[in-house]
Amino acid sequence: MRRIGWATATALALSIAGCGTTGRLTTAPVPPTAPAARHADPVRHALRPTVVVGVARTPYGSALVDRRGFALYRFTHDRSASSTCYGACAVAWPPYVVAKRSLGSGSGAHTGLLGTVRRGDGRLQVTYAGRPLYYYVGDRRPGQILCQGVAEFGGTWDVVAPDGRAIG
Repeated sequence: MRRIGWATATALALSIAGCGTTGRLTTAPVPPTAPAARHADPVRHALRPTVVVGVARTPYGSALVDRRGFALYRFTHDRSASSTCYGACAVAWPPYVVAKRSLGSGSGAHTGLLGTVRRGDGRLQVTYAGRPLYYYVGDRRPGQILCQGVAEFGGTWDVVAPDGRAIG
């Protein structure tokens, strides 16, 4: 198990304690894609996009979610596709990372707005409309939105509308 420093643990505890707005999905989350047939051509299957972003109805309006139905946030401190959230920030607001660049969208989201950016540690972070996407560590179940519109780590955290704008 990895140990985190006192400052990181304190920042995380304050971050979790600071968010208390509740929210939940009012429709079912985006279902994961069906597994490929065992006899499918592996090359063709490897080229298929992975559904990584969908849209769900929330108390804040239609908002982006991952394939499991967890809310995705954007950070106003990120002024471009490059993330500014590292260290204690990334502990409280984990980046949405993927293993490959083959991205696709579910119903309501726009594949053309999806992208990735390479983080300092080499992982690929998903972007939408040119902004990195994050989770909130306190959101423990699909549809939970506990930190909408909260100012932390030098910016504001908002769930994301299907057109890429922050819902604020």
